[in-house]
Order: sequence, then C-alpha cells, then structure tokens
Amino acid sequence: MSSTYGKNLKISIFGQSHSEAIGVTVDGIPAGIRIDMEELQSFMDRRAPGKSRYSTPRKEGDKPEFLSGLVNDTTCGAPLTAIIRNTNTRSSDYDNIRDIPRPGHADYTAHVKYGGFEDVSGGGHFSGRLTAPLCIAGGIAKQILSSQGIEISAFIKEIGGNSSDPFMAIDQAREKGDSVGGIIECVVTGLPAGVGNPMFDGVENNVAKAVFSIPAVKGIEFGRGFDAARICGSENNDEFYFDGDKVKTRTNNHGGILGGITSGMPVVFRVAIKPTPSISIEQNSISYSKGENAKLAVRGRHDPCIVPRAVPCVEAAAAIALYDLILDN
Repeated sequence: MSSTYGKNLKISIFGQSHSEAIGVTVDGIPAGIRIDMEELQSFMDRRAPGKSRYSTPRKEGDKPEFLSGLVNDTTCGAPLTAIIRNTNTRSSDYDNIRDIPRPGHADYTAHVKYGGFEDVSGGGHFSGRLTAPLCIAGGIAKQILSSQGIEISAFIKEIGGNSSDPFMAIDQAREKGDSVGGIIECVVTGLPAGVGNPMFDGVENNVAKAVFSIPAVKGIEFGRGFDAARICGSENNDEFYFDGDKVKTRTNNHGGILGGITSGMPVVFRVAIKPTPSISIEQNSISYSKGENAKLAVRGRHDPCIVPRAVPCVEAAAAIALYDLILDN
C-alpha cells in the first residue's frame, strides 16, 4: 500500500481531508518509552491550520486521540494508533472540482487511478491534511531521537525566491489571488557515523521517500546538492581530520552522508515546495462530464503558501526515516 512506510518502524496513514477522522498506526516502537504529550501537541500546533494569517482559515485543533499502544503515556509494545477528528469541513466548496480538476493538483490523476470513485472533498487522501498524522508519528520519533542526543531542526530558507523577507512574497501572492512556493532546509545533528546502507537502503533514499509523502514536495538535495555538479572534486571533497579521538571533515559538502551512510557530520538537506495549486485566479482546465475544455476559479479556504506549515512536516519525515534506520542498526 502506498500509504505505509518503514522497515522496522512501520507507519500507516489513513483517512481523507473531510472524512470523520484521519490517523496513523505506528508499529515497531519499543515498550517503555514515555511520550511527552505537551511537547507532542506543541509540535502538532506548528503544522495546524488557522494559526496565522499565512495559512488557510480552516481551524482544526489537531489534538491526537490515542486508541492503542500507550498506557499512562508510555509505549506498551502494541501497535500505536492515534486519530485526529475533522471538525471544520466545508465539502460544498469542492462541488465544481468534482467535474473540473484543478491544474497542478492530483484531482485528475486520482480520477484516472480510482475511476471516478476518489474523494474530491478537500483533496481527499491527497490533501496536505494527511501530514497531521505524519506529524504524530514524526513528533514521537523526534522525541525518541532527542533522548539519544539527535536533534532535527528545519527552517524556511526562502519563499518565492525571497530569502531576506520570505513572508512578503506570501502577502504579494495572496493579494493577487495567487500562491507561492519555497525552500526548506533541515539540519540533523548528533547522528553517529555508520547509520544507513549502500545502494537501495541509504540515508538519502529513506529520507527522500519519507519527505516526498508531503504532497507539495517537488525536489530534495543533500549537502551541496546540485551545486556540486558545477565544481571540481578538489572543491567538493571534504577533507578529514582528527578532533581529539573523533573523525570530522573541515567542510560538509557531502551533507553528512557518504555512500548512503552517515559520516558523523550534520546531515543537511533542502526541500523544494511547490506553490499551492488551489488559487482563485481563473485557469484553463477540462470538464469530465462534457468532454470539453473548461474554466476553473477555485473557491474555498486554501493556504496561499504551504511552506511555513510544511517545516514541522519535514522534521517529522526526517525523524521517521532516521529512527527506522537506527532501529535497523
């Protein structure tokens, strides 16, 4: 199933944007780990809608309800299942999209894949709403990693090409009824050398697969990334040295990963987030029922930019991937 992830830490995400609830089942967390619920809720709040003028006005508490896997906030070894109830839906906003797909959105591909039986409301299972249960699993993994001295922190690098005042780009796009994307950078410190594998199960492979579960992600690069293709090996190679009894590199163009395995240096990667497809500017599309070209202006409540709310999602995806690999070790 495409909504599952992991080898040792198995994640399964379920629900749709406007279904009664969305949720996640996590299998593989050892027994005896206490979860700080206040810290988890604080992490969830960073992603939740309706928290600032830069997000959709849809308001959801995003408070997880744990159905299994915990006793007195401590893992008991059983699969952990949590749900978040959807309480503020307006499915009628999507009536015209049932016949006319949004350009840039998964409406059309979902229609083809599922033969017209897809849930259109709110984007269904393709909605960014499904990153809420991702953040439940990732928030817990992040706590576990932190207890081992591994910290994950993401931040906005730029929005709409603006790195000096990224939120200004959101204001400008919103005034036009448009949307804008951006770049998020994530840094992981405290990872020991030796985590990961070559070929198909490397750190980059696993992190990228988890990060691409965030619907708006269109690209990822590690370390110096694509810029490394434009320089010589003498510039790109990171020279080793001993710092006491620890091996380090003087630079970190490799982003903490060599041959799919961590080097002990910080793991650094950047994620490209596309502009939100749902915009009020009229666009060209098609009508399924009429079999002809059509016009579409999207109604409803939508983020003019998903980047600010995607920051904790990137941290969550990285935490899930890295904890899964650490359990493999």
